[in-house]
Amino acid sequence: MKKLIRFGVSLDHHLLDDFDLHIKKRKYTNRSEALRDLIRDNLVGQEWDDDKETVGTITFVYDHHVRDLTRKLTHIQHDFQGHIMAGMHVHLDHDHCLEVLVVNGKGSEIRKVADALVSVKGVTHGKLTMTTTGKGLV
Repeated sequence: MKKLIRFGVSLDHHLLDDFDLHIKKRKYTNRSEALRDLIRDNLVGQEWDDDKETVGTITFVYDHHVRDLTRKLTHIQHDFQGHIMAGMHVHLDHDHCLEVLVVNGKGSEIRKVADALVSVKGVTHGKLTMTTTGKGLV
C-alpha cells in the first residue's frame, strides 16, 4: 500500500462551501477523494501541455447531407490514421451523425487531428476530450 500523507489546507469559507457543494453534487464520499481527482485532472492537463504521449477522444456532429462532407472527413481520418485507434458512428436522426474517435499520440498531434476534423464546413459541433494513458498517475 502506498504511504498516505495528511496535510492541512487553508481556504476562504465561501470557497470551501462551494467545494462542499461540488462534492455533494458529484457524490464524493469525502473531501480527500475530490481533491485527489482535481489534482489528477491538473496533472493530465500538464501531460498535454508537455506534449507527452497520451490519449483522448474527438467527438463531432455533422449533417451528412452537406455535399462531399463524409468524403472529406474520411480523407482526414486516413491522413491521421496513425493517431486514430478506433471510431464509432451513430445516426442521430435523418440528417445528423455523431462520430467518436479514440486517438493517441503527443498532445500537439492529437490537437491537429481534432482541429482538422472540427473545422470542416458542415461539422456543427466538435470537441476534443483529453485524458491520459494512466502511466505515472496514482
